[in-house]
Amino acid sequence: MRFAIFAGAMVLAVLSLFGLAVSWWFLLPVLVFGYLSGLGIYDVVQSRHSILRNYPVIGHMRFLFEGIRPEIRQYLIESDQDEEPFSRDVRSIVYQRAKGVEDKRPFGTRQRVYDSGYEWLTHSVVPKTIANHDFRVTIGGPDCKQPYEASIYNISAMSFGALSANAITALNAGAKKGGFAHDTGEGSISRYHRAAGGDLIYEIGSGYFGCRTGEGRFDTEKFRQQAANPQVKMVELKLSQGAKPGHGGMLPAAKITPEIAEARGIPMGQDCESPAAHAEFTTPIEMMQFIQHMRENASGKPVGFKLCIGHRREFMCMIKAMLETGVTPDFIVIDGKEGGTGAAPLEFANRMGMPLVEGLTFAHNALRGAGLRDRIKLGASGKLVTSFDIAKALALGADWVNSARGFMFAVGCIQAQACHTNACPVGVATQDPLRQRALDPQRKSERVFRFHQNTLKALADMTGAAGLDHPSGFRPHHLMTRESDRAMVTGREIYPYMPEGFLLRDEEDEFGYTVRWRRARADSFAPFDVSFV
Repeated sequence: MRFAIFAGAMVLAVLSLFGLAVSWWFLLPVLVFGYLSGLGIYDVVQSRHSILRNYPVIGHMRFLFEGIRPEIRQYLIESDQDEEPFSRDVRSIVYQRAKGVEDKRPFGTRQRVYDSGYEWLTHSVVPKTIANHDFRVTIGGPDCKQPYEASIYNISAMSFGALSANAITALNAGAKKGGFAHDTGEGSISRYHRAAGGDLIYEIGSGYFGCRTGEGRFDTEKFRQQAANPQVKMVELKLSQGAKPGHGGMLPAAKITPEIAEARGIPMGQDCESPAAHAEFTTPIEMMQFIQHMRENASGKPVGFKLCIGHRREFMCMIKAMLETGVTPDFIVIDGKEGGTGAAPLEFANRMGMPLVEGLTFAHNALRGAGLRDRIKLGASGKLVTSFDIAKALALGADWVNSARGFMFAVGCIQAQACHTNACPVGVATQDPLRQRALDPQRKSERVFRFHQNTLKALADMTGAAGLDHPSGFRPHHLMTRESDRAMVTGREIYPYMPEGFLLRDEEDEFGYTVRWRRARADSFAPFDVSFV
């Protein structure tokens, strides 16, 4: 059906040519259908627009509608439906930065500055000029032998299988050129991750893909081989993801290709399960022991874990286990519930897990309270696309930021929301060879690189405007929030940094940290008092 109009135009062009033998009146349809046939042929062979490669001729309707989009956007704003145009503005920013075109807009802010919840950064009357926007953070605690100098903006976890081979290739090649990291997702390291040679964060979920036994348990020798890969710069143990925390997954046998089976280390012809919980540990202490086991077999590279905060006390159980065992991860990535996924139950996507702002703030302060914040770096992920998103996450305690959505937009995602159907119109989230050929990895890798570069340039401008030398200098007091039409509060009031070591000193606090700390235990995720979670 995607090629129906193109094919129909070619058939009608041929019939019209035969019609010329009957009457010259057929010259007009020859010209019309001949033009459409030529346009369709060009669409199929060109590599600039994925939509046109998958939808020759008819795909031009999208660009026609885009031409009148500013009027539609203004209508929506005036009709009190500002969420959709804001979402479009964010996507537009990514597209423009990825393509290297002007991203300036006339007539000021697109948001209502007097609405409750509006946020902004404070600026200085003595702004600074920052020439170098290659912002880095060193990840690796006292026990790490190969610390990683990571960019503060990296590609978040997206597995091969969820994304196409061409999309993975484009992302990794862009990361290679820009010197930033590409998280593999829990689907392990595929041949397409390896092709371009970009830096990798090897994510290991409950399925232990790439390092599993035939029974689905953790295989130390296979893990050692994967971690020894020079491309692998860090190893990340995934406890949960924001879009569906506490929920496992099933990859049906029908969707498993030989390449997916090769990457994940699973057999063909069998359903592949990702359990909701890990099989290698059940208590906080066992979890720390497992992290230590990974560290001993990871060639000295940084080892950490990722989670969406659920029961806050359980995160404190992990911290108590760190103190008791002396094992601390090199990093922790906090994933917000607003993070995306190819498929999740609607109730999970909407109602399970803690949003990033609250989760990041809590983790940052809990680590400060236990005196461990200086030993552990914090990453943040969850719908972080713009330079303001990065600045805000850094102000709330993150050391670096990961983005999936932004880089998906950069390779051409149009949010068609067909990820779970294998019918992605732009070849990003599909294993259909014909559909994914529309995505040209070489061209899209340039867009990935440019998006990263231009976003960090914008962040450098915002950092300088705030009077800072580096984005790591952002603090809660640089954030302002409008609570109502006439009231505004500073980020310091909403997201305060708690005192270092206050949990160890058993100091009372108004936010409930100490109460939960007293109920947390290192030997179990169950609370001392089961009536309080």
